[in-house]
Amino acid sequence: MAPAPLTPTQKFFLRPIQFVAGVAHLDQLPDLTLPEVAFIGRSNVGKSSLLNALVGQTKLARTSSMPGHTRQLNFFNLDEKVHLVDVPGYGYAKASKKDVKQWQGVLFDYLRGRQQLVRAFVLIDARHGVKDADTTMLKRLDDAAVSYQFVLTKADKAEDLAGVQARTLDVARGHPAAFPGVVTTSAATKLGIDALQDAVIEALQGQLP
Repeated sequence: MAPAPLTPTQKFFLRPIQFVAGVAHLDQLPDLTLPEVAFIGRSNVGKSSLLNALVGQTKLARTSSMPGHTRQLNFFNLDEKVHLVDVPGYGYAKASKKDVKQWQGVLFDYLRGRQQLVRAFVLIDARHGVKDADTTMLKRLDDAAVSYQFVLTKADKAEDLAGVQARTLDVARGHPAAFPGVVTTSAATKLGIDALQDAVIEALQGQLP
């Protein structure tokens, strides 16, 4: 049986993509005009793996089993249409408190002041659900009036996926800046990657050049 033809959304994410800049300090932020979509989550939640799966790559974003591996804002240009931003993880990281504070300071300043940021996708490990570190980040996103949507990662490893989905939906309902619904994914099995692609396209409505 021949494979199903690619949808327009799937084709969109197979366009050429390249690394643009890595930003460790806010004054290094590039002067970019394209809309931006950011991927945020606790350290080792699987941001880089999910970003690779989103665009059909394996090595675009560097992955590691060590928490805190992403230590800067990494900007990727998808065919001059949108910038995808892989940001430092918050919460636990195998690094000095000074370094962690610096990375997270850059992240918070970016979220507060980036006008072209159209949505943040907050990644939650489906094995554990929303943790205290996530709650702190959600408060910052609410205060900054940044639109965000929950994405469960590593769903293939979750023991109580339905329960985590329900609890995450409940959390979303309690936050004014949270977009309705939760996207459930697994970078390993590609579960939900099409739904995440759809969510990114929805966030970009009216923004694409």
